[in-house]
Amino acid sequence: MSTPAIHYAQQNHPRFLDELKALLRIPSISTLPEHKADCRKAAQVVADELKRIGMENVRLIDTEGHPLVYADWLHATGKPTALCYGHYDVQPPDPLDEWVSPPFEPQERNGNLYARGAVDDKGQMYMEVKALESLLAANHKLPINVRVLLEGEEEVGGGGIAAFVASKPPEMKADFALVCDSEMFAPNLPTLCVGLRGMIYTELEVRGAKSDLHSGMYGGAAPNPFVALAQIIAKLKDENGHILIPGFYDGIIPPSADELAAWRSLPFNEDEYRTHEVGARELVGESGYSVLERTWARPTLDVHGMPGGFIGAGAKTVIPAKATAKVSMRLVPGMTPAKSFAQYKAYVEKIKPAGVDVDVRLIHQGDPCLVPTDNKYMRAATRALHDVWGKDTVYIRSGGSIPIVGDFARHAGLPSVMMGFGLPDDNLHAPNEKFNLKNFELGIESLIRFFGEAGG
Repeated sequence: MSTPAIHYAQQNHPRFLDELKALLRIPSISTLPEHKADCRKAAQVVADELKRIGMENVRLIDTEGHPLVYADWLHATGKPTALCYGHYDVQPPDPLDEWVSPPFEPQERNGNLYARGAVDDKGQMYMEVKALESLLAANHKLPINVRVLLEGEEEVGGGGIAAFVASKPPEMKADFALVCDSEMFAPNLPTLCVGLRGMIYTELEVRGAKSDLHSGMYGGAAPNPFVALAQIIAKLKDENGHILIPGFYDGIIPPSADELAAWRSLPFNEDEYRTHEVGARELVGESGYSVLERTWARPTLDVHGMPGGFIGAGAKTVIPAKATAKVSMRLVPGMTPAKSFAQYKAYVEKIKPAGVDVDVRLIHQGDPCLVPTDNKYMRAATRALHDVWGKDTVYIRSGGSIPIVGDFARHAGLPSVMMGFGLPDDNLHAPNEKFNLKNFELGIESLIRFFGEAGG
């Protein structure tokens, strides 16, 4: 069943790529209010395409944020049902001066397609759409039943889709979820992701005086919120990367001995990782753990920005009335967002310096998850990947978070097949994001074969 569909995909690959470029030109930045219309435009473009290729019941589902895109094809009697997930929203492109080509003008260079959203997640989401098109065009049917559910808020916590899934609507009735929003461990190495870290994203606001003050007249007496904020942050983690929040590590489920042994067998070069992916003189983190353990199976705490005060050219001797920091923590199995945030908030309130007030706000959250590998859908994915790539599949975890995977399991009982085709150097969330053109083509073929294998 798959061969005519693969032939169709190969023949139409140039058109598929042009369509993806058109989608990438839409700056669907979910976190910026001025791009709300762009997010809806991207959703409508994808919905129109799903309708064009033959999917049914296509519609936008409004949420409190950006709309969901839904479609289905449910005529494979006696066959399982897949819920295909992806997201059409993207991260902001800043800093713009570090892009070689404009972030929303897709450009091909060195076998890659460069644009914001190329790999995260428009390119990977579009592979699912094009695999479905190829099957429907070549065979006039699908080998399994398919529901498509795409969101536009993954980059800002996925609140809309989380509420939708939690309501347990009939559109969620499926046997498994297919998530194309992850990466291969190395080029040409078929990979299935079986674990994700969760996260809590927070904002700390420290307030001092009732208004900005002249540092000459009041310095030495008035509290400085930026200094207080720096003192708080300095007490969150020690120089060895150990998080100092009391009880933060309690209950963590470590990777098994077998899993650790499998990770040690992966083609990982720490020095190459440091120089080519990270681009730093030295790696940091908890002592006593390998790089893969630190990035896949250990909690983290990071500061992302400290807006406030005077940042213009020249000098302004002001003690700001308030200072803010954006702080996130990645969570691992055994941890929950609610407990971790409560521990963090209580600790910050305890260690705040005298003279200031602090407000600890939770912006968004997601649960960590582990996906069982011993089910027929994972085995189908493994066979499909081997057919296309000619190599055995490796199972990895990801340091990142896809909150909806936990929601699928908790609210709908759906195991997720996380089949991604990004690469470690694709610059997710950074300037010069890219998607390997070969992976885009072979990813579509892999999905076509997976649908066939899942249908038996």
